[in-house]
Order: sequence, then structure tokens, then C-alpha cells
Amino acid sequence: MNVTVRKIGNSEGVILPKDVLDRMGVKAGDELEVQVEANSLTLRVPDEQFTRQLAHAEAFMERYKVALKKLAE
Repeated sequence: MNVTVRKIGNSEGVILPKDVLDRMGVKAGDELEVQVEANSLTLRVPDEQFTRQLAHAEAFMERYKVALKKLAE
């Protein structure tokens, strides 16, 4: 399947066919994880548990950034 890169406002993007989105279980407004390797692009539905854990880790690091910086010295 081929798609075309199109101008969308000030950005560029691709329109994914509805059947592809249905197979992935995503709809307009959902977030996808993008991974770029050499000449390939992979889109995947993010792992919700990992995303939640990452948000907690980022909040922890922000709260204790001074202590973490001192520990790293």
C-alpha cells in the first residue's frame, strides 16, 4: 500500500486509510508511537501501562532533580 505525503497546514503528513486504522484499533485523536530506522517508519499503538509509568518517573525526576543531580556527581 502506498500513501502520499501531503501538505497539512504548516506541516506535512500522510492520510492513513480507515481500514488500516480499524485494524490497529485507533481513531482520530489517538496517539501513535513513531519509530524511524534507516529508511523505514513504524507506527504503533503505545503501551498504556508503560506510558503511565513513564509519566510517574518523569514527575519523580522533576520533584527530586536537585537530589538526583547531587547523586550523579
